[in-house]
Amino acid sequence: MILEMKVPSPGESITEVEIAAWLVEDGDYVEKDQPIAEVDSDKATLELPAEESGVITLKAEEGDAVEVGAVVCLIDMDAAKPEGSTAPASKKEVKEAPAVEVPAKETAQTYATGSASPAAKKILAEKGIDATTIQGTGKDGRVTKDDAVKAVPSMGSAADGANRGSSSKKLSMLRRKVAQRLVSVKNETAMLTTFNEVNMQPIFDLRAQYKEDFKSKHGVGLGFMSFFTKAVVRALQMYPDVNSMIDGDYKVSYDFQDISIAVSGPKGLMVPVIRNAEELTFRGVESEVKRLAIRARDGQITVDEMTGGTFTITNGGVFGSMLSTPIINPPQSAILGMHNIVNRPMAVNGEVVIQPIMYVALSYDHRIIDGKESVGFLVAVKEALENPTELLMDNDIKKALEM
Repeated sequence: MILEMKVPSPGESITEVEIAAWLVEDGDYVEKDQPIAEVDSDKATLELPAEESGVITLKAEEGDAVEVGAVVCLIDMDAAKPEGSTAPASKKEVKEAPAVEVPAKETAQTYATGSASPAAKKILAEKGIDATTIQGTGKDGRVTKDDAVKAVPSMGSAADGANRGSSSKKLSMLRRKVAQRLVSVKNETAMLTTFNEVNMQPIFDLRAQYKEDFKSKHGVGLGFMSFFTKAVVRALQMYPDVNSMIDGDYKVSYDFQDISIAVSGPKGLMVPVIRNAEELTFRGVESEVKRLAIRARDGQITVDEMTGGTFTITNGGVFGSMLSTPIINPPQSAILGMHNIVNRPMAVNGEVVIQPIMYVALSYDHRIIDGKESVGFLVAVKEALENPTELLMDNDIKKALEM
């Protein structure tokens, strides 16, 4: 019996996926539930497991965009398993699209071509490209408008013995979707960024005193993210416009705080969501951050775990960023950027002392959030981080840390 394996729906509103990588070869014997492919949607990369055991016949190529419900492979369930063999190990490394090497000496090659169309000439002139260097695809070698649009300017002549090769590979569906979303945010929102600085010494002192006991009791570290999440939840409750979104002509406000956190995964940036962060303790936040980060790292994060979110926190400081203007995660209206912590001179009680300082940035959509709310929100975050014992722990540190 031949089983037709179809692309399952990875989530609501997703109608198409891309075959990112086949983890098996055509004609392999596969076991039921064995991962056979990685598929990219516009939100996540997911594994496709074999529905039954048998010999597999692939019906799609890597890089193909296929609709949800389309047949991507056949499994011959009557085929005998080869004696003394086991199912091939899953090739977890994603196969990249073949790189196209462009030899340096060929980039400046002049082709014998026909003339260029008027539209093509205009586009090539804007790019500073000589039409005679383009291989036309039109009749008699004529350079078409499409040829001109696809033409890439020469990078200049190579120096003697210099290596000036280049390579090209198709962006994943996830990366293409991220690019589209980021451009749309810039074009469709009135995005502004406000900045402040935070003296991290009080948090440093708390972590130095309690982090070892906290980790030994709860099995997770007492990191900065729990302090920032708790400070953000408090500020969102004080300034509800920052916890709102635009839906056409309406403002949608939420009485809960679902905090998206940007984490680095094998396919790039992922933004899983901490649900109902206002209900979580320090231990709860740290446990959830660890769980989501591990799932993102291992490629197991689901679409549901990245859907929603009313506010985002991103930490460029782990990569060494001192300051940035983070881009809003649509359809949210604001995002907080954390940065690296640097010892800086600071005036404290009339004296200059060295303190660990972090610059923080709040990007927000000015269509729905006014300057008063944005600045007030960021000041509230700063105040909570600089006085965590009173404002985040209700003056009972051991109770707040469940010690």
